[in-house]
Amino acid sequence: MKKYFLLPILAILLLAACSEESIGPVVKIGNLPAITSPSANASFVLKEETANNEFATFTWTGADFGFDAGVSYSLEMDLAGKNFAEPVVLGTLNGLTLSTTNGKINGILLAKGVPAGEPINVELRVAATVNPDVPVVYSAPLTIKVTPFKFEVVYPKLQVPGSYQGWNPAEQSTVIHSVKSNGKFEGFLYFTADNTEFKYTNGPSWDVNYGDDGADGTLDKSGANIVAPTAGVYRLNVDINALTHKYVKTNWGLIGSATPNGWDADQDMAFDPTTGIWSITLNLKAGEMKFRANDDWGINFGDTDANRSLEYDGTNIAVAEDGNYTIQLILNVPDYTYKIVKN
Repeated sequence: MKKYFLLPILAILLLAACSEESIGPVVKIGNLPAITSPSANASFVLKEETANNEFATFTWTGADFGFDAGVSYSLEMDLAGKNFAEPVVLGTLNGLTLSTTNGKINGILLAKGVPAGEPINVELRVAATVNPDVPVVYSAPLTIKVTPFKFEVVYPKLQVPGSYQGWNPAEQSTVIHSVKSNGKFEGFLYFTADNTEFKYTNGPSWDVNYGDDGADGTLDKSGANIVAPTAGVYRLNVDINALTHKYVKTNWGLIGSATPNGWDADQDMAFDPTTGIWSITLNLKAGEMKFRANDDWGINFGDTDANRSLEYDGTNIAVAEDGNYTIQLILNVPDYTYKIVKN
């Protein structure tokens, strides 16, 4: 009789052995890692001059996997609310403390499209692992606030002296820039009165200056003064290689599905001569918007990378939710930008 039961019994034993092998080691997790420093909601303002300084020393408690093992820890960072969909690893080590620099944190945030100069919530967590067969465990996320900086780039520039600023070629606030360093210059300047006269100078002196004899759009060395007929904010364009120029007065507004009149009509923005910034406060709804000049699509700005850097004919700017907003259009800098703040 025994020989009739031998094969079933062996099969059961083999099946049991295979099942235990497929299950792998049984791990009883004790304590999860927990970040102890910096404190929750700590605020950090980064600056270019301290880029090489220590940002913070991160510390955390160890993880308990229920058995003696060498635990490897990784400190991960992502933007708050992203559920660590695209985490960046700040470092991996076997210890419980890690330091990093302001410059590294700043570079990560800018690469994620965070606008410089504005505080942003960031989440950090510690990932702990012992071997590939044991699932990774994570600490609870820690939220901090970080304000990144933008590296200042020195662009070539042309001075624009004129009757609106005392004919002073050394005045650094009345210049236009070549952001591609290709001899093509652009900028927005405010002419305070009708029939403003101006010229261009190469450097803060009159040694090399350009006017326009005949007002034909061609620049002439030591030529006649250029005249802007009415007061306002003008976009100036100069191609110093071809010795050509043009200028156009601009009044700016918002348009789009997020605005009260949709894509049918602009919401006019107001210009502040003291700050050099266009602004408007109004109710927006979830949707999209753009900036455009003179109620026309000939000159318009969008934000192609959603990084607060404006591009001509760029992608529509998204408004996430309904509310009252203050929007600023900032064109008195080489890299045009904007701010949108919910009140």
